Amino acid sequence: MYAIVDIETTGGHAAGSGITEVAIILHDGVKVMENFHTLINPERVIPAYITALTGISNAMVALAPCFSEVANEIFQLLQGNTFIAHNVNFDHSFLKHHLKQCGYDLVVKKLCTVRLSRKVFTGLPSYSLGNLCRSLSIPITNRHRAAGDARATTLLFEKILAHDGLVFINAMLKKSSSEQWLPLQLDKNIIEQLPAGPGVYYFHNAKGVIIYVGKAINIKKRVSSHFTHNDGEKKRQQFLRSITNITFKQCANELHALVLESTEIRRLWPKYNYSQKHPVHKYALYSFEDSRGYIRLAIDKRLKNFPSLYNFNLLHEGLVLLKNMVDEFDLNSKLCFLDKTPFTQKDIEFTEAPKYYNGKVKNALQSLENQLPTFAILDDGLTADEKLCLLVERGNFWGMGYLPARQQIKEIEKVKEYLMPYADNDFIRNSIYAFAEKYPEKKIELKKTTVSPNKF
Repeated sequence: MYAIVDIETTGGHAAGSGITEVAIILHDGVKVMENFHTLINPERVIPAYITALTGISNAMVALAPCFSEVANEIFQLLQGNTFIAHNVNFDHSFLKHHLKQCGYDLVVKKLCTVRLSRKVFTGLPSYSLGNLCRSLSIPITNRHRAAGDARATTLLFEKILAHDGLVFINAMLKKSSSEQWLPLQLDKNIIEQLPAGPGVYYFHNAKGVIIYVGKAINIKKRVSSHFTHNDGEKKRQQFLRSITNITFKQCANELHALVLESTEIRRLWPKYNYSQKHPVHKYALYSFEDSRGYIRLAIDKRLKNFPSLYNFNLLHEGLVLLKNMVDEFDLNSKLCFLDKTPFTQKDIEFTEAPKYYNGKVKNALQSLENQLPTFAILDDGLTADEKLCLLVERGNFWGMGYLPARQQIKEIEKVKEYLMPYADNDFIRNSIYAFAEKYPEKKIELKKTTVSPNKF
C-alpha cells in the first residue's frame, strides 16, 4: 500500500515549526483505497506570509485538533506503507518529528515523486508540482492546501505507474538505493561515483560555493551517512537543502586526509564547518644580531617572509618560553625585549662582551632546537610508484606530498622539492606526532637546517 502525503506547516523545519494541515491518500497501486484529511492547530501563531501562501489562518485552526489528538490515526495510516510525497524528505521529516514527540517511531520506505518524474518524464522544464501538472495536463485545485496537493500528487503517481514507472519505483525501494534519503537536488549518480577509500570531500551549493569540508576513511560511506539521519533541526535541514554537488580528493591514508581537511577548512572557511575554525599561529620567536654584535631574541607577530625559530598561537605562550630561556641561561631581559624600560648608561656599558653573551644565547637556542624534532612520515602512496611524505621541521609541520618510490631521504632541502608547503597548526602537528608514536617504523629522523641570526 502507498500512503500519498501532503502537509502544510508554519515554517521550513520540523523542530521549530508546527503542522497546520495533513492529507493522506492510501493507494494500492491501482486505485485510491482511503482518504484522510484534517486541519491541525499548530499551537503557535501562523506567520502572515504562510497564511498568504496557503490561505490557512489562525482563526481556521483555532478549533482544529492538536497534532497529539490525531497522531495515532496518522501513525496507523503511515506505518507499514510506502510514504510518498512531492519532495518527500520535507513531509517525512515533519511527520516523523511530530510523531516522535507523541511517542510514535515512524519507520517507512519513502518515494519522491519529484525524483520519479525526472526519470519517467525526462526533459521537462520544471518538476515543481504546479509546473508538472501543467506539463502533464493534471488537474489541480486548492493549490498549497494539503488535500488539493495530495490529490494532484496521487494523479501524478498514477501517470507515473501508467508510463512503466514501476521499474523505477522497485529500484528506488531497494535497500541499496540512495534515492530514499538523498536531498532532492542531489543526483544519486554523484554518490555512486564516490570512491570507497580515504580522502576529503566537499559539499557545494547551487552557486558552486563549498559549504562543507569533511574527511573519511571511506568517502562514499561517510558522505552517505550525512543524509541517512534526517532530523528536523533548522541548521541540519538548511544544510541538506543547500547541497547540490559533491567533489572529492583521494588521499593515501587517514592522516593525509586529516591534514588536508584541516588545511582546507582554514583556507575555505566553509559555512557549515564549525570545528577547527581557530586562528593559526600569530606569534613567533625571532633572533637577530644588533649593531653592537649582540644576538637578541624577541617574540613578535609572525612575519610571512622572515624565518622564525618557533611559532605560537598566543603571545603569552611565547613570552613564557622566552622568560624560561632568560632564567635558565642567564640572558639579559632587555636584550630579549622582556624588560622594556629605557636603556640606562649602565645598560649601554654592558660589561659582558658580545662574544661571551652570544655564546649563552646560542646555548639557549641549541637547547630549544634539541626539543624541536625534524622528521618525515613516509607511507604508501596512491600508486606503487610513489610514497606519501609529511615533513615536520624543527617542531612545525612544513608540508606534504608524494616522493618517487625509490627516492632516498637524505637531504631535507631535496625532499622539500617534491612537497607542497602547508600552514602549520596545533591540530595537524599533534595528529602527526600521534601517528609517529603509533607507527614508529614510518618515522624517518632528518638532519635539521640551521636558522642563523639576522643582522639589522
